[in-house]
Amino acid sequence: MTDRPLPPKQPSQVEFIVMVAMLFATVALSIDAMLPALPEIAATLSPDAPNNAQLVLTSFVLGMGIGTLVAGPLSDAFGRKWTVLFGTAIYIVAAFAAWASPTLPVLLVSRLLMGIGAAGPRTVTIAIVRDLYHGREMARIMSFAMMVFTLVPAVAPLLGQVVMSFADWKAIFLVYIAFAALAALWLALRQPETLPPTERRPLSVAELLEGTRELFRHRVVTISILAQTLTLAVLFALLSSIQGLFEQRFDRAETFPLWFAFIAVCSAAGSFLNARAVMRIGMRAMIRLAYGVLLWLTVAMLALFASGLLSPAAEFPAFLIWTVVMFGSLGLTMGNLNALAMEPVGNIAGLAASVISSLATVGSVLLAIPVGLAFNGTPLPLLIGGAIFIGASLLLARRL
Repeated sequence: MTDRPLPPKQPSQVEFIVMVAMLFATVALSIDAMLPALPEIAATLSPDAPNNAQLVLTSFVLGMGIGTLVAGPLSDAFGRKWTVLFGTAIYIVAAFAAWASPTLPVLLVSRLLMGIGAAGPRTVTIAIVRDLYHGREMARIMSFAMMVFTLVPAVAPLLGQVVMSFADWKAIFLVYIAFAALAALWLALRQPETLPPTERRPLSVAELLEGTRELFRHRVVTISILAQTLTLAVLFALLSSIQGLFEQRFDRAETFPLWFAFIAVCSAAGSFLNARAVMRIGMRAMIRLAYGVLLWLTVAMLALFASGLLSPAAEFPAFLIWTVVMFGSLGLTMGNLNALAMEPVGNIAGLAASVISSLATVGSVLLAIPVGLAFNGTPLPLLIGGAIFIGASLLLARRL
């Protein structure tokens, strides 16, 4: 007999995947539910420069990139659960501030702080997955989580529109608060700590610098960060422009949430395909295949829209196909790139997740903002930026 306590019971794999997806979804909800509100935000807080309303999206992502740099090291020093719960608390307080914001600058600062708080659930959850799984199995778990996670972007714009039908756009922040609190409560009650005290690293500048140097000794990490940066830049540029395109180019503003849900559900096929195929053909092959198909389609769409060969009736279906493939490619690239980068650095998983996610997120926002602000009522700025970013991603993928 022994008095040693039994190890805490881990949730079933299905429950774990859904919980991880819900924590990831805090980010998706915080971005996508705002899309239907952009015209009202522009009319209310920035009538003279309506394109500035897009900054409500990118300011959140920028804050997430900044917070990501801190969240991982905190989780390595104090544990995964504590860091996720602390970040959620910051997120909830900032969401209250956004709900009460009287001007666009105050709203943007609040959104920046929301992003910093959301970095906890977003980044540390990857470290939790890495604590429990590795290699292709980690990529498989991430793919299934992304597939479940896709359901939130599918309903988020519709949820935002429903909220605005009963209240003004600020009430969306109250939904954010409720969702984040529920996800944090689930984690607190059901998920045991995955980083025992004996494996934690002290929080010191010297340790962080040494860990970062160790991280960049691996060539695959550098390539992964650059490829993720370019891929996310296309995503954020698309999210910044898509509501305006549906309203100004395609005259479908009222049905935009339903079309966005259709896009998101169709895009889940990418994560499902990756989860089924990655164990057989490998992560690198999946990444190269996804970028190759996406680049070919983007160049074709750019040529068609720039030449005027598409009839007005054909423009919307063409753009819809490109958008579905673009979103779907995330399931074939991002999870695999993350798994490849995290594989050799399991001993510093928290720091690695932070540095990788932070650099990719901040870099992608800096690339996406000019593309979003160049929006002129047509898809051309988006497709030009997309062709450049995806082409560079494919070149990087061939060097993996």
